[in-house]
Amino acid sequence: QLVESGGGSVHPGGSLRLSCVYSGITDTRYGTYCMGWFRQDPGREREAVAAFDSQGTPRYADSVRDRFTMSKDDAQNTLYLQMTALNPEDTAMYYCAADPGIPLQHGGRFCGLSLRYNNWGQGTQVTVS
Repeated sequence: QLVESGGGSVHPGGSLRLSCVYSGITDTRYGTYCMGWFRQDPGREREAVAAFDSQGTPRYADSVRDRFTMSKDDAQNTLYLQMTALNPEDTAMYYCAADPGIPLQHGGRFCGLSLRYNNWGQGTQVTVS
């Protein structure tokens, strides 16, 4: 289960921190599933915002790089997305996503922005105006 919170309305240039409390996504080998943040505005395609890659390094969409920071606190079972310098183009419903990842032939698993995630939260709305 994934439960997002922290959305709201801010003026351009403002900041928000989104949280996603997760449960039931323990991976016996890697600790937790692959995780990331996505967003979608009505009439637009869902966009990957940030995700951990196969080595656990956060990766970001070009549109948010240097403004957004993703982090995870496994002790608190919480994924975060710190958003700064928000602009109206960031307005969207933001979703937390998780997936076991794709096993790789020589070990490890594939995680990242382009992974097809199968577990989703209900979303939290971010409005910048």
